[in-house]
Amino acid sequence: MGRVGVRIGSGFSPIEDPRVAAIEAGTDARAALGGAPADLAFVFFSGDHVREPEAILEGVHEAIDPGVLAGCGAGGVLGAGQECENGSGVAVWAASLAGGSARAFHAATVSTADGATVTGLPDIAGASAVVLLADPYTFPVDRALAALGNAAPRTPVLGGIASARTPDGEAALLLADRHIGEGAVGVVLDGVEVLPCVSQGAAPIGPELTVTAVDRNVVRELAGRPALEVLREAIEGLNPHERALVSGGLLLGTVIDGSGPDYGHGDFLVRGIVGVDPDAGTIAVGATVRPGQVVRLHARDRDSADRDLRQGLALRRAALGGSPAGALLFTCNGRGEALFGDEGHDVRAVEDELGGAAVAGFFAAGEIGPVGGENFVHGFTATVAVFAG
Repeated sequence: MGRVGVRIGSGFSPIEDPRVAAIEAGTDARAALGGAPADLAFVFFSGDHVREPEAILEGVHEAIDPGVLAGCGAGGVLGAGQECENGSGVAVWAASLAGGSARAFHAATVSTADGATVTGLPDIAGASAVVLLADPYTFPVDRALAALGNAAPRTPVLGGIASARTPDGEAALLLADRHIGEGAVGVVLDGVEVLPCVSQGAAPIGPELTVTAVDRNVVRELAGRPALEVLREAIEGLNPHERALVSGGLLLGTVIDGSGPDYGHGDFLVRGIVGVDPDAGTIAVGATVRPGQVVRLHARDRDSADRDLRQGLALRRAALGGSPAGALLFTCNGRGEALFGDEGHDVRAVEDELGGAAVAGFFAAGEIGPVGGENFVHGFTATVAVFAG
């Protein structure tokens, strides 16, 4: 008899009672495991359900009794082919890891004589991947990503910034059988094949340019000339359609240093151009830039966002040689109906491109994932953790 691989199921419920909704979504997720134990579960909940995280926990444990559980409240959730951007919903994702393992953790910020320090970050040496769910008000995600990156370079960290809090002003984070009111929760995956896919939803346009003078995020020169002058020339060289796209806001993609000489579209870290100084001829970018890096204008619209996500997922499916077992999806709360004109785009695209794999996740206030092998917090992305079967 052949080895049974990773099994994943997802469920979604819009029922108003939080405990009953969690039971329904959890039961649907468990059904796909074929009787195998749920080694890991993620739970995402929105709307009025954020008022009662304990009821959500009670319902999920009644339905699944997972070995490891983590989750968070959000402005919107998605699962089982549906997206709930507004209103109350519960999405549950459950996995039997087929010999792999999961370790949960709670990280927090504490004040010391030397300033704020992040505690509770796990040892991730040799890990397959990390899933991180963070509260934006009580946890410095950038600092945590830097620490994890220094400890284990190239280990992907995926997840999202929780986009909802309880009425009492606490974080709505879940870990095991507890409601966590601050910091971040997460899961370290060992012996589980996970492929990250960060779709920034933007298409490159115009020429590639090399940064020749910069002060942190203020680019002074491109190709040895004033940056603003070169940028204007690049925009003038665009076709009418491309000019219309950038009129809504200029984006600049920067090739990450670790990408290597054979970098591609997915190795550009896309950030907004946040200011210009006509007198100095400089442009300010929403990220630190270094001399020698290659940059290129990018534009975002619904078509480029759809195409970028589907192409990225198709590459991951091809790399796995077949349909994955499932995926976690962390999509920006600025996408959804506002970008695509209808509900359900991202979850349907992920299910379509991954051959019907089970998907669940939430609308985040910032998405976490790697570009060029380095982990970042993004905006307007769809970040996907693709699990091999």
